[in-house]
Amino acid sequence: MSTTDPAARAAGLSVTLGDTPLLTDATLTLTPGRITAVTGPSGAGKTTLLRALVGALPPGAHAAAGSLTVLGHDILTLPPEELRRLRRHKLAFVGQDPGSGLNPRMRVARLIGETSPQRRRTPVADLLSVVRLPAGEGLEHRRTASLSGGQQRRVALARALARRPAILLLDEPTAGLDAALRDDIADLLRDLADRDAIAIALTSHDSDFVARCADEVLALEPARPATVPSTPATPPEPTPVRARAGTEPVVEVKALDARVGTGRTRHQVLSGLDLTLHPGTLTGITGPSGCGKTTLLRTLAGLHRPEAGSISLGGEPLAPSYRRRTRDQRSRIQLVPQNPLGALNPAHTVGATLARPLKLHFARPADRCDARVAELLTAVGLTPGHADRHPQELSGGQRQRVSIARALAAEPDVLLCDEVTSALDADTADGIMELLRRLRTDQGLAVVLVSHDLPLVSAHADRLLALDGAGGAPFTKHRAALSPVPN
Repeated sequence: MSTTDPAARAAGLSVTLGDTPLLTDATLTLTPGRITAVTGPSGAGKTTLLRALVGALPPGAHAAAGSLTVLGHDILTLPPEELRRLRRHKLAFVGQDPGSGLNPRMRVARLIGETSPQRRRTPVADLLSVVRLPAGEGLEHRRTASLSGGQQRRVALARALARRPAILLLDEPTAGLDAALRDDIADLLRDLADRDAIAIALTSHDSDFVARCADEVLALEPARPATVPSTPATPPEPTPVRARAGTEPVVEVKALDARVGTGRTRHQVLSGLDLTLHPGTLTGITGPSGCGKTTLLRTLAGLHRPEAGSISLGGEPLAPSYRRRTRDQRSRIQLVPQNPLGALNPAHTVGATLARPLKLHFARPADRCDARVAELLTAVGLTPGHADRHPQELSGGQRQRVSIARALAAEPDVLLCDEVTSALDADTADGIMELLRRLRTDQGLAVVLVSHDLPLVSAHADRLLALDGAGGAPFTKHRAALSPVPN
């Protein structure tokens, strides 16, 4: 194929799932050596378009109109064996939740080498360097569970590049990355397109990132009517929560140490950390990728065992392991993970996912769950009709809202939010932050928000805790002392 010939072309492409439109009238052309950014609000069909380009539409979805040609093939009608061959040798797709696509039993070096045409001679160290992962720290010997979300995202990108694809498709490649790393990834993609004549298509809500690397921009409009606003005209009555005594802290953390990795790759990410969470407050946590932000949230949730230190909930000592906590303690601290697709069971509908904590924590019979599920969906800006959908039938923003609704179903005292706005457009992100504000005001919820979006955190946080990434003591600012965010 000539470098001047289109690598892929969609003309008036529309995709539906039953009676639900997922993508409407999309037209784009991918050319070797050029980067096309696909933008638009949550639910506009950005991820659906990328999945169509690799012939992987959601189950039950089909092209209702238009045409799609990839490397000379009508990819949506390609026989399975030819489709597998094309994907194996010419196409690379990195999804919005890349960590869920990495085998947790395999080490990084093997994960990257697995997709290479020359497995035994794959330059793993070079590929890690290309995606701006540190050399000399033994990262290639680690498993994905010991990596941060940003590190997992870059390993997935290195794995895609090992294939030497003709077309590279990236769904929100900078979600969960700090600004400096975002710029590095933009420059990397620009270099790849120019040097290797790869046709690159990516989705992004980050206008600065798009402006830095994209040659063309396709702005999609919503494929279906907008969902219920995140702040309904008449908000539902807040769910009753446990009585709290004045401004007493709900969680206290003292002298917390935490390490990640195993064997010779084990290293410290948190050292001597003190943290106090009060009802109705939002604590923002920032810092570079890999500095321990997610590790801190997982430690609070009992999913990562600390090396030293103590955690108390309502003045009572809290066991470091989730399994040793009481059911009441588990319900009171809820985690909303960075990648909701990997945390939501694809075999369960949204309704079944939200009903499970209602049955588990409150022994609510099945016939009494439907009304509460509808309330939870409405509270996070979705409609009761979303209860019948599966996670793969939702946009990234919709999955994030379902993940928040599932956490709220347990009626927690503390909500731990890991980059819950990183893959959302500005309006949807504002809706999520308004939802968190209402939860804090109406229910006295203590919220911990991990984010690389410093302006967003500064605008909403009562306290800002900046981790330095070196295992040292964090730097904490109170809201009154927050410095202005530079332009």
